[in-house]
Amino acid sequence: MQVVYNNDMSESVIREKLRLLPDSPGVYIMLDAEGTVIYVGKARVLKNRVRQYFHSSEKPYKVQAMVECIADFSYIVTPSEVDALALENTLIKKYKPKYNILLKDDKTYPYIKVHTREEFPRISITRRVKKDGRYFGPFMGGVNCKDIVDVAVKVYNVRACGVGITEKPKKPCLNYHLGRCLAPCAHCVTKEEYAQQVAKAIAFFGGDYEEAQRLLEEKMQKFAEEEQFELALDYRNKIRMLAKLGERRITAMPKDVDADIWAYSSNGLYAAISLLVTRRGVMQGSLNFSLDEGAGERAESFTSFLTQYYANKPIPHELILEEPFDDALFTAYCKKKEGRGVEITRPKYGIRRELLDMGTRNAAEYLEKSISAIAHKNDMTVSACERLKTLLGLKRYPKRMECYDISNISGVDKVGSMVVFTDGEADKYEYRRFRIKSVEGANDFASLQEVLKRRLSKLGGEDEERFARPQLIVIDGGKGQLSAVKAIFDELGIDDIDLISLAKQEEEVYTMHSEKPIRLARRDYALRMLQRIRDEAHRFAITYFRNLHSKRNLASVLDEIGGIGKQKRATLLEKFGTIDKIMRAGEEELMQAEGIGRELAARIRQYFEEL
Repeated sequence: MQVVYNNDMSESVIREKLRLLPDSPGVYIMLDAEGTVIYVGKARVLKNRVRQYFHSSEKPYKVQAMVECIADFSYIVTPSEVDALALENTLIKKYKPKYNILLKDDKTYPYIKVHTREEFPRISITRRVKKDGRYFGPFMGGVNCKDIVDVAVKVYNVRACGVGITEKPKKPCLNYHLGRCLAPCAHCVTKEEYAQQVAKAIAFFGGDYEEAQRLLEEKMQKFAEEEQFELALDYRNKIRMLAKLGERRITAMPKDVDADIWAYSSNGLYAAISLLVTRRGVMQGSLNFSLDEGAGERAESFTSFLTQYYANKPIPHELILEEPFDDALFTAYCKKKEGRGVEITRPKYGIRRELLDMGTRNAAEYLEKSISAIAHKNDMTVSACERLKTLLGLKRYPKRMECYDISNISGVDKVGSMVVFTDGEADKYEYRRFRIKSVEGANDFASLQEVLKRRLSKLGGEDEERFARPQLIVIDGGKGQLSAVKAIFDELGIDDIDLISLAKQEEEVYTMHSEKPIRLARRDYALRMLQRIRDEAHRFAITYFRNLHSKRNLASVLDEIGGIGKQKRATLLEKFGTIDKIMRAGEEELMQAEGIGRELAARIRQYFEEL
């Protein structure tokens, strides 16, 4: 790959760089006068695509606004346009450019996973999809996937635990005695018999509900006749849940169709994208995304958006849409990512057309309802960042803001937090936690210095790729905390990052420019943004501290219970995580932890009841 970069631009330099652009596919990166990435795009031919921006022809409003901000550009040559599309997605996630369409509402939804690579496959729920088993989903609401797993466990007795299966049989657990597991760990079932039940469970997850419903009805009737009404009621609720799933089936859609329906609506300034998800002919749910229109062409922006969305998700076998879209490029991307292509359908009639029309109506309605919310969000984020730069006299627009806080009780379990806002919005993937290592006692100043020294030492080296350089650092505290961190700045020779602190009582902002604090109006969006990042840093630090503190207490408390050694303590710690959860656990729940029998579970339960 070849990278060209030059900060000192003039018209003659731009002309020369345009002349040297290659006839190759690749990614181009537009930068403003401060060196901030404002747009990332991919091109089949870099020379042709980049030159278009500098022609004097009339351009759409967003494109013209972006071009007026360009002070420099760079590019990366790639082996193919598919590689350029993948690299574009990576760079958009990294830089979050102002003029790109950004996938900000990217939530992860649960999938049901069947661990088919295991000798005795188990079922689990996950939000990460890999190529290591059979996955079903995503489940977007209306029906809880935990309920679906519970049905599979009760009907087909497939295991849902991660207990290792060894040559030496284990003692059957409670689930076996309750008829919820065939206990392969205890060698109570053959591999062939177990495989038959797994196959039935897979068919059930794929939408074959008839057998499961029949078996649930039989068990409900059995428990009702035995006057075990609570169990009968539970099975009745499961039957109703399956009926609700059946109502989502699209009768005109073949059962073997997995399709995502994408619809787009725009008013020229803002846009909304609606997604309908169908799996095995069943409507799984819908999502709506609100976004600013990007500076790219519509087909280019939509292709980029879908690449961002599917970067960490499985791509279905069919996409149904009407938007201009680079079909061939995205199909090639799918082949590289999934090892197969994707069918792209633009229906004119039939059930697919009806679904697309439904999505289009959803997108238009969502856009109409969201315009004021999008504008308000812009006031609270990007506009607030611009206003903060003006009010505090910052060196640069604070695209990446980091805020730090310390949490401890009497110097015990000292922790620090770093939260990140990008363009005024929380960027939770960038959050970091620190365990204070070198400070004795409750010394917040020294703790802040340790955290900032560890963080800032990553700048200027290879680690800066993973921990990008911020434009602004915010400290939770007053002038004392600010001075303590400034000493670290001076020690490391950092002078290109703005540093401020926010004192909680009066909400005063301390800067390095003046001895006197700055007071912003309480209703000012710039102050509200500082309050949000400060409160988020405090929440993140407190959460980490409580987790550490509860685990430490759990270990020490369990040592006082007879019969619990290092191994069983570790097992309980892994199973429950915090002392609060183990204190609330009943005997049956405690017995689900490996090595905890009924007698020991009763002893643990009695101990906590007597506290």
